[in-house]
Amino acid sequence: MAGGLLQIDLDALASNWRRLRDAAGVETSAVVKADAYGTGIERAVPALARAGCRTFFVAHLSEAVRVRAVALDATIYVLNGLLPGSCAHYAAHDLRPVLGSHEEIAEWAAFSRAQGHRFPAALHVDTGMNRLGLTVSDGLTLAGRPELKDFEPALLMSHFVSAEEQDNPLNAQQIEAFTAVRNTLPKIPASLANSSGIFLPQKPHFDLARPGYALYGGNPTPDAENPMQAVVGLEGRIVQLRWVEAGETVGYNGRWTAQKKRRVATVSIGYADGYPRSASARGHSGETALAGMAIVAGQACSFAGNVSMDLLAVDVTDVPEARIARGDPVTFIGGALTVDEVGRRAGTIGYEILTSLGSRYHRTYREATV
Repeated sequence: MAGGLLQIDLDALASNWRRLRDAAGVETSAVVKADAYGTGIERAVPALARAGCRTFFVAHLSEAVRVRAVALDATIYVLNGLLPGSCAHYAAHDLRPVLGSHEEIAEWAAFSRAQGHRFPAALHVDTGMNRLGLTVSDGLTLAGRPELKDFEPALLMSHFVSAEEQDNPLNAQQIEAFTAVRNTLPKIPASLANSSGIFLPQKPHFDLARPGYALYGGNPTPDAENPMQAVVGLEGRIVQLRWVEAGETVGYNGRWTAQKKRRVATVSIGYADGYPRSASARGHSGETALAGMAIVAGQACSFAGNVSMDLLAVDVTDVPEARIARGDPVTFIGGALTVDEVGRRAGTIGYEILTSLGSRYHRTYREATV
């Protein structure tokens, strides 16, 4: 009944986690925020747990509660910090906030004192992102703060700015700053490496790696071959095939014009399904401007016109007529159309493609074998 089919390979997800664990050589967690990057928390987390993952990171408290429901014994951190008045919710579900300000530390410490229990939490030091976290100078003075005796500082962490760019000097600067803070708190486990950070030549693995994007098939080493297996596949269905005469336009606002007679397949996927409108094809048929592509009957085909809410059009002129028909599948993620390539063609990144995957797709899962 659905217009699109989303195929999620949990076996590949588990294999990717093991590949990253082996590369890091330390305890390896899994970042499962944004509904496990669009793959579904309730299916992805148990598959990762069966593979051996024991620690998970999410962005919001609501996500952490969902993870707890399917991972009863896991350690779960909430990256976006401690919102005022939320301490009791963390304690009720055995969740750990990532504390990145003096106010958050003070509130968590006060709650722990009032409850007579040293509840665990992570400490976040900002080494260059300028987004969340204590400054490096504040991090260097953490060891002397009395509030750290009131709760359990279970993890010291920071976040890379540009780990996917291995030659970026920011990487070395962040590693140096984080190491300096870590040296003042040597008994607290430390975590810096995200997916790309695991593959940096400096090997800044510390005690815990935190991969996210690479788990789901994204390339953590953009300048080299992707070491990860594809996890997500996306197909739509052809709802109509038609010929467009030379000079006619396709889609809203008439931004794409057929230079000569073209055959167009209209497919039941649009931006309401999470497929980016920025992948729209504009100009004239045959132009080489970057735009979305699909695989039809094994052949790569360009989009035609704007991606609309529920539909998009694909130029299938070069596919033999006998090889396609109404109802046939069209691949939008799969094979050569990796999540990174789809993101590039839409002028964005694979992260956005994955995390935008819509709720209207019919989802099928390939279970993990281990």
